[in-house]
Amino acid sequence: MGKSQNKYLEIKNVNRDIVNWLEDIAEENNCRVERKEWKSKYNSYVVYDYEPFCSEGFEINLLFSSTQISYLNFIKYLYKEKLATLEYLNNCIKIPTVKNYSI
Repeated sequence: MGKSQNKYLEIKNVNRDIVNWLEDIAEENNCRVERKEWKSKYNSYVVYDYEPFCSEGFEINLLFSSTQISYLNFIKYLYKEKLATLEYLNNCIKIPTVKNYSI
């Protein structure tokens, strides 16, 4: 049997509130976090492989690998669905309530 090639998926500018969820989902679905980096939004030369003391102004990028592209596609699908759900819920919060109405 030949050695199987790893496939890769990079997700950029991940919200820091869902990084742990994304890493857990990847682990549960036979994927591995190959790289996790904090990249400055203001200076492309500033990149850390650990969370800086003041992480404001940084975007979090994750690189996942797996032997099967289907696992990576599933991670991508779950991530998009999570973002869509969060956006929907945020929009529900912003719906103005009607205080004075008449029939």
